Amino acid sequence: MLRHALAELLSRREIHDDVLTGTVITVAEVRMSPDLKLATAYVMPLGGSDPKPVLDALDKNKGFIRKSLAKKVTLKYAPDFRFRADDRFDEALNIDRLLNSPEVRRDTGQE
Repeated sequence: MLRHALAELLSRREIHDDVLTGTVITVAEVRMSPDLKLATAYVMPLGGSDPKPVLDALDKNKGFIRKSLAKKVTLKYAPDFRFRADDRFDEALNIDRLLNSPEVRRDTGQE
């Protein structure tokens, strides 16, 4: 629920920040702590550009994000947010590179 609400908040450009309004951001996952008081959102700017400015802008506006999402999602506590770059795309590219390497192709008989 939080992932969808955060993605909707970002897509509607409700956060008044030049970096966030000028960038399409993918929210890949939101992980909650066991006590539901901390949410870690894994985000990536569309196109794979440098995530640092986006993460900085999200951190700067996390109070507004927390307040906005508390109104949209019914939870006992409004969780505090942490924002991290989603590195799953990089991992997938690395795995593809390894699987297509000559050594692995030779070992699997796909030369």
